[in-house]
Amino acid sequence: MKETQEGITVKKEENFSEWYSQVIQKAELADIRFGIQGFIVQRPLGFFIIKKIYEYLEDELEKEGHAEFLFPNVVKEDNLKKEKEHAGFTPEVFWISEAGSKKLEERFALRPTGEAQIYPLYSLWFKSWKDLPFKGYQSRISVFRNEMTTRPYLRGREFAFFESHDVFNMHEEALKQIEIDLEISKKVIYEKCKIPFLFFKRPQWDKFKGAMNTYTPDTIMPDGKKNQLASTHDLAQNFSKAFNIKVMKENEKEEYVWQTCYGPGIWRIMAAIIGIHGDDNGLILPFDLAPMQIVIVPVLFKEKENKLIIKKCKELEAKLKEYRIKFDDTEASPGYKYNYWELRGVPIRIEIGPKEVKEDKATLSLRINAKNKISIKLKDIAKEIEKYSKIIDEKIEGNANSYFKNKTKETNSYSDLKKVIKEYRGFVKVPFCSIDLDGEKCAVKLKEETTADISGTLYPKEDKVKPNQKCIICGNNAKHLVYIAKSY
Repeated sequence: MKETQEGITVKKEENFSEWYSQVIQKAELADIRFGIQGFIVQRPLGFFIIKKIYEYLEDELEKEGHAEFLFPNVVKEDNLKKEKEHAGFTPEVFWISEAGSKKLEERFALRPTGEAQIYPLYSLWFKSWKDLPFKGYQSRISVFRNEMTTRPYLRGREFAFFESHDVFNMHEEALKQIEIDLEISKKVIYEKCKIPFLFFKRPQWDKFKGAMNTYTPDTIMPDGKKNQLASTHDLAQNFSKAFNIKVMKENEKEEYVWQTCYGPGIWRIMAAIIGIHGDDNGLILPFDLAPMQIVIVPVLFKEKENKLIIKKCKELEAKLKEYRIKFDDTEASPGYKYNYWELRGVPIRIEIGPKEVKEDKATLSLRINAKNKISIKLKDIAKEIEKYSKIIDEKIEGNANSYFKNKTKETNSYSDLKKVIKEYRGFVKVPFCSIDLDGEKCAVKLKEETTADISGTLYPKEDKVKPNQKCIICGNNAKHLVYIAKSY
């Protein structure tokens, strides 16, 4: 550890974009210097958090009866085009057409998502209604899309992916799975990662390609842009008809199955953790999510005392080995170490100096309020760490809720909306004609004139339209209250 590393040089509130980039690089979460745009290197600290998000999701899905499988990274071109609407992904894919110096007889694509590679096999796996329901997922994989603009954890050409693909005999079962998926999003994204959001039903022109309906949890980043954290899709029988996934029913008639798929945005969740919880000193992380949970910093003065301090630090490290803990015995100054570990979001810092050794105590600093020093008895330290780990999470959750509480405004005026969109960082709730395809013209006009998008209607309980409310774009009777925001 060299005392030359520069901390964050901009304030989050004043220049979020630069702050975000600096945190990613200086906290050593990812390295963007790989040399190909949109492809980043996951460094150990960042990858630890990514793995934790995966673990949370895997645990929740397996509690709900999902089994893990793994498909190759590639997909056949014919399969990618089988579901007509889903074929809209093809302009975004990377094609593999050569092997060495030889052209392949049939080119194939790096998967942009899993449906077109998984569902042809589903048509072979399931033959009887007794084979269903089937709940499967694949985790810790990459997908590839040729994004024109890229930003670490927000947009990329290769990004971390997680997807479940479920199959049912009845549509009612599929709809129940949608509700389970949304509950899993709440448990992982909000309860574990402390990210607040709103659930939306997406407009028909902005749903997943090939789905009947799409549902998403969306949050607002500090620059005012919407971050879609996950999506779950009612695929109905659209893909089963395209890929001929049929089962023999009890009445001895073949019928197409009903399907859902669920895609939590691993990268997008990571971006929200960085952006919403962090402060001007760097990362702030929930206790279980932190790669390093506790750091011990010795405060050294005189050589005679220093030996006792170091001895006490080592004893403490051994005593707390159930946690991810590090005794920082590098030669850097205590102040430098404080800044170094605050930047990386370590939740608890323990300081041991001559006074602490003499009094058989430790001084705690919490990342959520590092200036507030807490003196505790060493004999009580295990109990105190457990207590403060919960306090840290409660504080992070409370701060995030306070941040998100005032992120929605309302207006019935298009001219007022344009002003609000320019000045306000959050959702704006407005009356709108329709989230079916006949409302798309109004959405296009809105996008062209404000650069904002329609997230959809609140779900599962949609806001009620007041009598005589008119669509702010076309002036026709409003059928919905929709939430709009700028997006990445």
